[in-house]
Amino acid sequence: MERKKLSGLLDRKGLKMTSGREAVLKEVLNAHGHFCAEGLNKTCRDKKKRVSRATVYRTLNELLEAGVIRKTAFGDKHSNFEHLYDERPHHHAYCIRTGKYIELPDFGEEKKYLPILEKMGFKVLGHELHFYGISREDTRKS
Repeated sequence: MERKKLSGLLDRKGLKMTSGREAVLKEVLNAHGHFCAEGLNKTCRDKKKRVSRATVYRTLNELLEAGVIRKTAFGDKHSNFEHLYDERPHHHAYCIRTGKYIELPDFGEEKKYLPILEKMGFKVLGHELHFYGISREDTRKS
């Protein structure tokens, strides 16, 4: 199903499903939890897949646009991603000291914002709510 989503997007853009895109898609589908582009690039290299860094980044953007993955922000310098196909909608609380995160359920917050954004001509591909702070276990050390 996820391959079909990516293929549909590529078709609409007049692009082909290359072996590089196929390799990146396979590794994304095999990834568990959150992953980043550089980690995915390293995985492809370690598995001797002939995929350039540019192909990894470009394919991640295509997968994002196709609705296969979503970008998450944990306050670090690299973008992180996670699957949409096996995830329940959720948000994150991020500890700025430990780098750990807590996943929180989604309570349908988008229902308030979607009509406003649609009136503005903005096509929503997804949403995420972030909380940043210091976790209880880390505050005991201070």
